[in-house]
Amino acid sequence: MHELGIMTGVMEAVETSAKQAGADKVLKVSLSVGEMTEAIEDALRFAFEALSEQSEYALFADAKLDVTMIKPKSRCLECGATYEHDRFHMLCPVCESFATELVAGRELQIDSIEVDIPDDEDEELSCK
Repeated sequence: MHELGIMTGVMEAVETSAKQAGADKVLKVSLSVGEMTEAIEDALRFAFEALSEQSEYALFADAKLDVTMIKPKSRCLECGATYEHDRFHMLCPVCESFATELVAGRELQIDSIEVDIPDDEDEELSCK
C-alpha cells in the first residue's frame, strides 16, 4: 500500500508548514491526486486517519482530508486533440494515434491546508 508512504510525506510537509506558521492544530488538508498515480482515494483516507491517531501526528487530531481525484488527460502529438481517458485507453479518439502526451493525471499536490493559530490574547492569558 504505497498510499501510507504518500500520506506520511504529505503529513510531514503539512506539519512543517503548520509549525512555521505558528499553528497548534491542522483542521483540513486538501489534495489533488491524479488517477495515473494509481493511488486509491479510500486508501489515502484510511492512511490519513490511521496516521492522525499516532502521537507523532497529534497536530492532525480531528483534521479533515479533502481529496480531488484528477482524471487522466492527454494531447495527441499527431492531430493536437486533447481528451480525457481512463488509465488504460490513451489512444487518440480523433485520429487513433498512439503518439500521445499525458498532460494531466499524474498530479500529487497539496492544494491547501487550514490550521488553527492561537490568538495573542490566548497566549497572554496562558503566560500569566
